[in-house]
Amino acid sequence: MTVSFKRLTLSTAAVVLLGGALSGCAPLLIGGAAGTVLVASDRRSAGIQLEDESIELRAKSAIRDQMGTRVRVDVTSYNRQVLITGDVANALDKQAVERLVAKGDNVKSVVNELAVQNTPSLWDRSNDLLTTGRVKAAFIDANVQVNAVKVTTERGVVYLLGRVTQPEADRATEAARSISGVRRVVRVLEVISDEELRRLQSSLSGKF
Repeated sequence: MTVSFKRLTLSTAAVVLLGGALSGCAPLLIGGAAGTVLVASDRRSAGIQLEDESIELRAKSAIRDQMGTRVRVDVTSYNRQVLITGDVANALDKQAVERLVAKGDNVKSVVNELAVQNTPSLWDRSNDLLTTGRVKAAFIDANVQVNAVKVTTERGVVYLLGRVTQPEADRATEAARSISGVRRVVRVLEVISDEELRRLQSSLSGKF
């Protein structure tokens, strides 16, 4: 499944490093067994990164205040495009959560992937975390900048968010599909041209 918007279209040890460092804007250097070095920098400006974090915090707070514990919702924002995943008891709650998130400050769009079903077990959630780490590690071999794509997993469904060229989107998708246990890959990506990527990298390189 692809939700694309144009203009909006390693080792296990390394995965631990990725998880802690990918939220920053500074370049990330990782040395592997073969001496390979990966340099990855976020394609959002520092201001947009901060805005995305604020959107997530405000949305989670609003959901908690309005919906209480009857829903389990994860909120992921990338470049003000917000993905909501998790579980709700009924379709009305699913719509209510989307409305709460959509009216938040600076939210550009909402992709509602909430499921009307029971909350997954601790085992399922642990497997989802492992899957996310394995997908990020697979990006390295696939020549995908790990900071260019944000990854979240829900019940074996992998969601990809980021600003990428079409070839990068395809490589990231294939890398995610190659991981054992992945049921489906959903792309919530802003597809940009090679020229746009060069301008973006030039703009960001002057800020660090």
